[in-house]
Amino acid sequence: MTDPRAMVQTMISLASASLGLVAALAWNEAIKATLAKLGLGEDLAGLYSYAILATVIAVVVLALLGRLAAKLGGAIAG
Repeated sequence: MTDPRAMVQTMISLASASLGLVAALAWNEAIKATLAKLGLGEDLAGLYSYAILATVIAVVVLALLGRLAAKLGGAIAG
């Protein structure tokens, strides 16, 4: 028989991942629109600018989450 706590934990993980994807897609559109307004929309410089910006944001967020996990005494899943 399945542990109800494990099931709830799995549901929370799936919901978090789903909502994270929705937020990421929203940011994707917002950043693309901003780059387009700056005249960097679809050209190569704009695409690289977007890729670099997205990478920097991801690294900063993951570093902050890693610090939070360390403070809470948890391990980072990978």
